[in-house]
Amino acid sequence: MSLVGRLEDLALSDIFQILSVGKKTGTLILQGSRGNALIVFKNGLVVRAETNDLDRTPGEDLLHAGAIKDTILNLASEVKKKLPAKSVPEILYEIGSVSKEALEKITRKRIEQVVFQLLVWQDGDFQFELDDTDPRGKTEIPDIGWELSKGMSPEYLLMEGARVHDESSQVATVSTEELSGIPDETASWEENWDIQSPAERKDISSLRALTQELRIPNTSSEITLLILRFASDMFSRGVLFMVGDTEIVGLGQFGLEIEQPDEKIRGIMLPFKESPFLQTILSEKRPYKGSMGKDSLTESFVKSIGGEWPDTVALFPIVAEGKVVALLFCDNLLTGESFEESEGLEIFIDQAGLALEKSLLQRRIQEMEKRAIP
Repeated sequence: MSLVGRLEDLALSDIFQILSVGKKTGTLILQGSRGNALIVFKNGLVVRAETNDLDRTPGEDLLHAGAIKDTILNLASEVKKKLPAKSVPEILYEIGSVSKEALEKITRKRIEQVVFQLLVWQDGDFQFELDDTDPRGKTEIPDIGWELSKGMSPEYLLMEGARVHDESSQVATVSTEELSGIPDETASWEENWDIQSPAERKDISSLRALTQELRIPNTSSEITLLILRFASDMFSRGVLFMVGDTEIVGLGQFGLEIEQPDEKIRGIMLPFKESPFLQTILSEKRPYKGSMGKDSLTESFVKSIGGEWPDTVALFPIVAEGKVVALLFCDNLLTGESFEESEGLEIFIDQAGLALEKSLLQRRIQEMEKRAIP
């Protein structure tokens, strides 16, 4: 399989979803106005990511983290001039200057930084070559970094990247008057003297941040990621299902402490009509908080996600075009904390349903236009 196109037509988040769900192995090469990048996948997980659109090189990351000294970095850089096919981290490991554990830890952080940076790219060409995991010589990136022994979940990288983007956007909106500490003549006495107003509820602050992202055209995969991001701010773990006529199928998760959680969730298929509890939730189309009805189907589900039977669960049906198309399951089994107010999440899910309707409509229009072309 060779996947080729432009980021203007297929977003990085959609590419990640395709490669993750398909458990693909290969190298994704990106070239845009901001620079070049590469991402290596193995069985749908990201094991290497690099770009020249970052201020620091992989070697400088190691230096900044205190893993090596500048004299060692200079030595490795000189060796690389003679062995250009090797990366600086690989050279440092081979000469015994840094441990594999340190390289793995710092590389995971760097992969996050690379993906976060690529998420803001507005243009570029991409090409994915199946089963080709050697990126050497395929792009003008001076150092291809280190390859992780265990890959990172693309869904996690997308959610974290979007969260970081939200936080940086909120920081950017702080006014210069607030930063300088100079009293604002138009502000109230309480505002000028830093009298604290009541803290805004977490669900409301998340609603403010994420609703903006639903106002622009979204793909179904982007909308589901937004739902998981919102819910992860309020619950310790959750599972998002796609709802069919007779089954619910796992789409994504957050917070599950099981091996290969994304892969296992996508393998879950529950014939909901065998569970009176789930059938009631889906037929009523309303959010539910309380104890979960115990039957063979719900017991099998709880066993598959690990842990004991939760005392309280929260379920949120996502409705589009008058029917439930997805179902969000959440609990706080890992923390034991009581549930917070969730009206903000419920409002967001209603808006997400409308966004899904818009996405489905746009897809139908595009299909009709393609059929109309002779």
